[in-house]
Amino acid sequence: MKRISCLLSLLLLLTPLTQAWAGQKTSDLEHVKRNVAKLGVGSKARATITLNNGTKVKGYVYSAGDEEFVMRDRKTDAATTVRYADVKNVDDNRGHRNAMLAVIFVAVGAAVVLAAVFGAIARNE
Repeated sequence: MKRISCLLSLLLLLTPLTQAWAGQKTSDLEHVKRNVAKLGVGSKARATITLNNGTKVKGYVYSAGDEEFVMRDRKTDAATTVRYADVKNVDDNRGHRNAMLAVIFVAVGAAVVLAAVFGAIARNE
């Protein structure tokens, strides 16, 4: 009797978790669709797509539909059809992120140096 009550308690506790997990799969699918739609279509819509099996597809989004989208390799122009359900992650490759971060750090450093110089000048006057 004690085992049955423990088992039932465990099932009652796990039921909301399984429902949340099942709901998360559809939200992941919607999240992937949103990310691909945010990229747009054309040669400027560059991305790296990571599939559930671990493979990566690099290129640009050529076309997007309701259930799948087409990625084209930038060098060979070979088309790859990818189902939204097979996508694990969408990485945006449109900008130069490292260059942008370097510019931000240099600008912040220059502002700190200028503030120190002006502070030293103001103290000496």
